[in-house]
Amino acid sequence: MQISRTVRGVALLEAAKGIVVIVAGLGLFSLVHEDVQRFAEELVRHLHLNPAKGYPRIFVEFAGHLTDTRLALLAVLGGVYASARFVEAYGLWRERGWAEWFAAISGGIYIPFELYELVHRVAWLPVGALLVNIAVVALMLQALRYRRQSSAAPASGNRPHE
Repeated sequence: MQISRTVRGVALLEAAKGIVVIVAGLGLFSLVHEDVQRFAEELVRHLHLNPAKGYPRIFVEFAGHLTDTRLALLAVLGGVYASARFVEAYGLWRERGWAEWFAAISGGIYIPFELYELVHRVAWLPVGALLVNIAVVALMLQALRYRRQSSAAPASGNRPHE
């Protein structure tokens, strides 16, 4: 069925987000006891960004204030976030109603922040993130509506998994 495939597609997206955050967290752990500001400056230079402008400047300044404790805390928080993404992905893959609710709510939480960002500056990344989150919320609401309709008609023999 089409609903099942789209829900599983969202599950794969959430699992991929979790993997990216795990990799980033491991990267943060690798920077413990290193000169993080120097690393940030080299990264900005490598990406051919102007370190005196906007986001690159903020990134380098932020890196200059990171201590080993803050790096470890960020890595642990990344692990918690990734765990939530993995639990959500598992639930979506197994077609659990709680996971569809979780995905709809967690996707919807980001939408106001993405709109706020777009009001201040239109860029492709925030537009893409907004569109993906709107699509995820719409797909999850559609899956939940289908789930409710199928549970209201038990004679069809097609009961959703809970």
